[in-house]
Amino acid sequence: MRNIKILLADDHAIVMEGIKEVLSADEEINVVGTVSNGEEVIRYIKHHKAEVDVVVLDINMPVMDGISCSRVLKKDFPDIKIIILTMYAQKTFVEEIVKLGIDGCLLKNNTGKELIDAVLRVMSGKQYYDRIGTFNSEEEEVTQYKLSERELEIIKLMSEGMTSGEIAEKLFLSDHTVKTHRKNILRKLNVNNSSQAVQFCLSNQLI
Repeated sequence: MRNIKILLADDHAIVMEGIKEVLSADEEINVVGTVSNGEEVIRYIKHHKAEVDVVVLDINMPVMDGISCSRVLKKDFPDIKIIILTMYAQKTFVEEIVKLGIDGCLLKNNTGKELIDAVLRVMSGKQYYDRIGTFNSEEEEVTQYKLSERELEIIKLMSEGMTSGEIAEKLFLSDHTVKTHRKNILRKLNVNNSSQAVQFCLSNQLI
């Protein structure tokens, strides 16, 4: 059995925990470290190069973003595979990461089984570009998801790590009402769980 060693980079802790949970569900994958920006990725790999097979990078991080980090990795550590997570739905962006030699690109609201598939594919020496045919042109607007003010309020509290019960108490709602709102949020955003919903809204600056 393979032991694929993953380093995760995302500046939102709750998002990173969701991604880590997804990856850890596969017995061949081992998340060996988590960091919050590109500079920390470079620093980690300089000290633990033998421990990392694949770096999974958020595109939008402080200090050093995913693209800038990828340039350094491809130059200094060419054997390490790179998967970029992005909410940017534009072909020109995908063309740029292909040009840089980045091994994979995945839309952040698809980080379920697709992320595991991407890791396995890049480790086999192939590239993985999720739904590349559906990326919008620069002139097209990213789809707007019609979330109510109450739903946005609930997502913000979710991003702070609050449970449905805690949210219900804070907003003077029933637990059932909060759970219904959460189900509607997942449906509107077309995501599978609360971590992905929070991830999507943070990346698109909805909260």
